[in-house]
Amino acid sequence: MSDNDPLKDLGQKIQSAKKSYEVEPKVEGHHSGLQHAWRMVIELVSGMAIGFGLGYGLDVLFGTLPILMIVFTLLGFVAGVRTMLSTAREIQKDQVINRSEKSERNK
Repeated sequence: MSDNDPLKDLGQKIQSAKKSYEVEPKVEGHHSGLQHAWRMVIELVSGMAIGFGLGYGLDVLFGTLPILMIVFTLLGFVAGVRTMLSTAREIQKDQVINRSEKSERNK
């Protein structure tokens, strides 16, 4: 018998081929969706809180207590939603880039 066993060589070639096609682990980790969700919640709440604070301060200053507080709280809500939407677009763009890079590696 020869020293080079063809089945053993074939097994080694299969193992090396499998290693070359293994998917690299994500850098972000499995909690990345939760991190994005908390980021969006914080952006919305902070926008509303800033609007509430400005409205309340102006109401106390001008003596028109509920009016400006309500208006600025609503404006803060709108600003928070706009910030959330821009964050969602940014996250979506990153995911598209990651998918395209992943498909390029698998070719």
